[in-house]
Amino acid sequence: MRIGVAPHRLWPDQEGELDAVLQTAVRAEELGFDHVFASGHAVACASGVTPDPLILLAAVAGATRRIGLVTSVLVLPLYNPLILAHQTATLDRLSGGRFTLGVGTGWDAEEFAALGVPFAGRGHRMDEQLAVVRQLWRGEGSPRLGVLPSTEGGPGVWIGGQSDAALRRALRFGDAWHGSGVDADALTGVRARLDTLGDEVGRDPGELALTAGLFLVPPGFTPAVKVPGRPLGGSDASAESVRDELGRLSDAGLVSASLWLLVATEELPDALAWAAGELVSHSSDQ
Repeated sequence: MRIGVAPHRLWPDQEGELDAVLQTAVRAEELGFDHVFASGHAVACASGVTPDPLILLAAVAGATRRIGLVTSVLVLPLYNPLILAHQTATLDRLSGGRFTLGVGTGWDAEEFAALGVPFAGRGHRMDEQLAVVRQLWRGEGSPRLGVLPSTEGGPGVWIGGQSDAALRRALRFGDAWHGSGVDADALTGVRARLDTLGDEVGRDPGELALTAGLFLVPPGFTPAVKVPGRPLGGSDASAESVRDELGRLSDAGLVSASLWLLVATEELPDALAWAAGELVSHSSDQ
């Protein structure tokens, strides 16, 4: 299983907590993580502050050489598809094909209102946007993007959401379905629903990878925020319980885990080192 990490803690309260994201990303690469990921909200909210995901990942691309770059997730209905296709194609090219576009429909109606974008109908618009972005990446039709991606056909696309509409969207446009906080039983249920919807959409669901963002409080650390759902490995996690759950998720089909570390910012380097030593190195030995 590929394991990635966010370069800052979940839901930072202040902008200053983001100042070390490049150093954290470089350290994640040195420790052997597969990718770093960034979520995207244009406005501060009750969940804290968030840097722009594409600018953050572009900076990380310039500071690193190997590690993958993932949006988890970018709220696609807030974007002009031509501009987004150009931005992501540029990031893919300048990073040497390391970029993956993870997208979702979004949930914050106030954010949509602040940007003057309708909240209603965002799922249908997202379907249209994905079709346009895919076409532009391939260099088909008119206009032609200012630059095409280095990855043939465009970067990988991970599509979030657990509704049937979201699963159909993943089958139609995605390289992977991207969940959040799922356990092995829930993942098995998602795969079963994808199997059912595959005939309807006309795609073999086995072609769709399963990925997820997961929440981790390493042993010996205190959560800095309320854990959103069940944490990886349980409420009293050990290295063994975390590895066991990742193993069950892998058996259920998960190929990539993106870890949110729910620790205080000053404890993030130590939590990162724990995850690398207990999870990444163990995973690479399998």
